[in-house]
Amino acid sequence: MLIEQQLMREGVKPDDILKVCDIHVDMFREYLATQELEGVPGGHPLDLLIRENIEIMKTAEALSLYASAIKSAEGIAEKKRYLGIAFNILNNLKDMIRKHYRKNQMLLFPYLEKRGIDAIPRVLWGREDQVIVEMRKILGEKPRTREEIDKLAETLTKISMDIADIAFRENKILYPTAWTLLSEGEWAAIHELAEEFGYIVSSEKKWVPRSKPVYPYMITGEIPADKFEKLPPEIKKAVGEITPDKYRVVRDGDIDLETGFLRREEIIGIFKHLPLEITYADNNDRVRFFTMSKLAIGFPRSKTIIGRKIGYCHPPRLEKYVMKNVELLKKQGLTYREFWTRMGGRIIRVLIVGVRNDKGRYMGTLEIVEDMTNIVSNPEEIEKKIMVL
Repeated sequence: MLIEQQLMREGVKPDDILKVCDIHVDMFREYLATQELEGVPGGHPLDLLIRENIEIMKTAEALSLYASAIKSAEGIAEKKRYLGIAFNILNNLKDMIRKHYRKNQMLLFPYLEKRGIDAIPRVLWGREDQVIVEMRKILGEKPRTREEIDKLAETLTKISMDIADIAFRENKILYPTAWTLLSEGEWAAIHELAEEFGYIVSSEKKWVPRSKPVYPYMITGEIPADKFEKLPPEIKKAVGEITPDKYRVVRDGDIDLETGFLRREEIIGIFKHLPLEITYADNNDRVRFFTMSKLAIGFPRSKTIIGRKIGYCHPPRLEKYVMKNVELLKKQGLTYREFWTRMGGRIIRVLIVGVRNDKGRYMGTLEIVEDMTNIVSNPEEIEKKIMVL
């Protein structure tokens, strides 16, 4: 940053300096060569995460560059022009790091926590969250005076430095630790799930794991002595004696629900405490299941509707309309149909959802009934309650 500031004092334009950002990143990468991870295949999730960091560092440096340009600019018009560019970079950067950080937080951290390494993930997540909050705050500001713009530029510089610091910690500590500890099966699980989160980079090479996915709840968490010795010194110093998380997730009587494990009484309890009510009919249009919420009141129903034709659960004047929408879901492949109605003084939203299996076969129809009266009738009060997380 000192070099960039000096170049601008000498009259070099920010756009020209930006062209050599890749050189700065290459210098940074050379510095990290002492922490080089050997044998990471192209297209491997760790390869993509590291490459994401390179793109993030390039963009963070561009932000720092324009922050310096704002401070160096003489006229208010020029300051505002550079600020506009900086805000565009900041918006792009926010999207990039949010996608990148979420993969660390949701995919990598659980494997370390299972092994008893929980302090490092908490600290990193805290720093990542601080950056996101600061960026959101900055993007909501509208500075007018020279002083306000220059003050904002100082904050932009700090954000750039914080992002670079996080990238450094990830490359130097987090990723070497994960590479040392995680098995191919664990990386296979991360690889599968990371596709759902999405990457900000692409790879010409495709990594194909030979092992089946292994999730954190499937491992013991014990760290063999030989692997512990290979950990970065920062990790060994920070964690001291490691106690793995021995909590057993899968219990006797649990039902595997694909995204977790629950007992029958837990499933019943969860359905009863949803702030909405649902009715499910199979592909023969016969009601098989419904919920009765303790938190919301929907349409009147009782156990006598089990096995009933879904059309007969509605007044005759609505029967054809209901079945027409069910057929649209079945034959046209629509995901859902949305309707709004009134029941007495209440405003009700109804979603008719087509339920399909992983192969696309239609299994049934889900009717979701939600009381939206408070939201629709008191939008100002709801607005006051909104808390940005």
